[in-house]
Amino acid sequence: MRTLDEQETTAVFEKLFKFVGNNLKNIVENPSHEGTESNPGRYCFRLQKNRVYYASESLVKRATNISREKLVSLGTQIGKFTHHENFHLTIHALSILAVNAKQKVWLKPTSEMSSLYGNHVLKGGLGRTTENISPGDGVVVFSMSNVPLGFRVAAKSTANCRKLDPNGIVVLHQADIGEYLRMEDGL
Repeated sequence: MRTLDEQETTAVFEKLFKFVGNNLKNIVENPSHEGTESNPGRYCFRLQKNRVYYASESLVKRATNISREKLVSLGTQIGKFTHHENFHLTIHALSILAVNAKQKVWLKPTSEMSSLYGNHVLKGGLGRTTENISPGDGVVVFSMSNVPLGFRVAAKSTANCRKLDPNGIVVLHQADIGEYLRMEDGL
């Protein structure tokens, strides 16, 4: 387990910024529940076997007693680096993204199951959206009862969505909570 170097930190922050915008500051400066009232701990990012974890500093200090080979996980896994040094967010980051999301999309109950099977979101399945979504923006997908279902990339702007036919793709799939079941063998 080690701290991220400058290039890795940039890649992680750019990907997170795509989904949370200026709320990235809330993630970085989030006080931990561990520590004293006058000096609360903070959360930090650590790299272990090409996976990036978001953990409290006190947990990281305690984990230094475990050898790197035997350390399986640490805090919340938010993503991983590929062999080509690209950073990909994993579904585990959904809890962090949902709280700090800049752009949100809510799905009708009839299209939730299709979304959880890994399909793109169609205009007919949209319940509502936040304003000013641009193509390529990262969006967090919620059910109408505000349960986070996944995160995706907008294919159309909010203005273009209004003109689109019901079978037009509005949001492209990236990750959803259905992955826990689809990838059960690999976890």
